[in-house]
Formats: sequence, C-alpha cells, structure tokens
Amino acid sequence: MPLFRSPHLLTILAHFWPARLDERRFPVERTLYRTEPGVEVLVETQRPAGASAGDIVLVHGLEGSSRAGYMLSLARAALEAGYAAHRLNLRTCGGTEALSETPYHSGMTADLAAVLRRLAEEHRGPRYAVGFSLGGNIALKLAGELGEAARGLVAGICAISTPIDLDASTRRLERPANRIYELRFLKRLKRRVRALARLRPERFPIDGLAAVRGIREFDDRFTSRWFGFRGAADYYRTQSASRFLHAIRVPVLLIQARDDPFIPFELFEQPGLARNPSIQLVATDHGGHIGFLARGAPRFWADAVAMEWIQRSLVALSMRART
Repeated sequence: MPLFRSPHLLTILAHFWPARLDERRFPVERTLYRTEPGVEVLVETQRPAGASAGDIVLVHGLEGSSRAGYMLSLARAALEAGYAAHRLNLRTCGGTEALSETPYHSGMTADLAAVLRRLAEEHRGPRYAVGFSLGGNIALKLAGELGEAARGLVAGICAISTPIDLDASTRRLERPANRIYELRFLKRLKRRVRALARLRPERFPIDGLAAVRGIREFDDRFTSRWFGFRGAADYYRTQSASRFLHAIRVPVLLIQARDDPFIPFELFEQPGLARNPSIQLVATDHGGHIGFLARGAPRFWADAVAMEWIQRSLVALSMRART
C-alpha cells in the first residue's frame, strides 16, 4: 500500500525522505573513469562484506548525483543482498564540473557504457544497470543501441520512472500544475551552466541564460547548441529511449506509476513495447515520480522490486549456464 495517494506528495516526500548508507560498514571507493578524451566521471563504489554476487551500476536523474536519496537507498538494498553497488555520477555531476569538457544530456550513453565495459574487463560477475528517471532513459537507450551486443556488457536493466519520450515528458512538465518542478530543474541546470561558464567561458557562453523560462527553451538554446542538435525537437526525437525499445535484447524491468506527474502512462502502452519479450512492465496506480513510498517495510518499495527481479535474473542466468 502506498504511504499516500497524492502523486505530488509522494514525489516530494520521497525526495526529502532520509536515506542513509553506512559507510563504515561499506567503505566508499571513489574512482575516476576516463570515458572519452577530455572526460572523466566519478563513480562511488561500495562492496559487500563477502564475495560479491554481481555488480549493479546506478544512474541518477536530471541534475542528480551519486548522493541522491534514491541512489543511496537502492545501493543499501544491493549491498545487503550481496552485490557491489556503483553509484555513477554522469559527467559534470557530483562536483565534477572541472573534469569534463562537455556536460551530460538525456541520451548520452557513453559514460555508462564505458563504466560497464571496465567492470566487464575485471570479470567480477554479472552486471546490472539501474536507471532513475533520465538515468533510465540513458540505460534503455544504450541497450537498444547495442542490441544483441549488449548481452556481453550487461545482464539486465531496471528503469524506474523513466521519461522514454523526452518531448512528451517535457510537455507534461510544462503544465501549470508541474511548474514548481520545472522551475526547480531549471534553476539547477542554470547553476550548472554558470559553473561550466566560469571554467570554460569560450566554450560555454551564457548570453541569454537569465531570460530562459522553461526546460524546452533551455534545451533549444543551450543543450542543442552544445551537442549539435537542430533544436529541442531534434534533441528529444533522437535521444528518447522509445525509439530504441524494439531493439533491446537483454532483460529489462520497467517500474512506472500511472500517476507520475511528469510522464504520461500511455507511453508504456505502445504496441512496440508489449511485443518485445525482453521487457517486463510493473505498473502501479500510485507512486508519483520515483515516489514509491510504502506504508510498511520496505519503505522504498521500488528497491525491493528491483532487487527481487535482479535475484531472479541471476538464478535464470545460472540455470542457463548449467544447461
């Protein structure tokens, strides 16, 4: 049962709900990964006490970081289940603005792919990726881009509250009822751009930034310019995971609330998604945006669902390996 039925209350409460991760019990290893020339990303890794059952890479949402509450909460669930947890900061996130020549965007898969490849080279065990919101779009898009080749990189992907159609989600965010969320995201985006401009003023001119009033306008004037898109519409169209879902060949779990204030649920009812046997959808009536708070334990309901699915996937992998 959800803690509340209001999607806005669940969304806001989940963001502020305390999530603690015992760093004495699970010491943090902070590693910089060079993912492209001129780009380093910070990954915060914690390992279980004994042998690890596998690796789980967590990817945060828009203007989040490895310290987001939902990242800490799922990392704790993973560690207690015996998995190593790797909390990935997308480029320029988590205080790493000086380590990359470009910021991230909603469909940039290079950083996640590079971290997964490095883990694969270490041969530690099966690798899973869990993406939250924008991070889910990145993880799903990567799996679709790689198709069959993804099997050698990742054993499965869980995407939670994912805007698989960036244009549709931006239009939903532009509704008056969601203006408070849009303004919050926009404030953080502007703060990041100003930080980048101080470091590299010639690369990141910010003329007109103060006058930007919405996410679409920001993407049209800045994101598109930085990455060579022909405006926000081209950016949203080419970088949405929905265009790649049909090509996914690794197991995928989608966790989505029907009342997500940012994401129209009809996106998950498209025939292409239902026809792909690799994709499983868990839909709830309530949950808001990454707001899956339950009345009882476990409080963060989506953590338990994700970990149960990963455990079942690992059992299935073991059975296939024996046959």
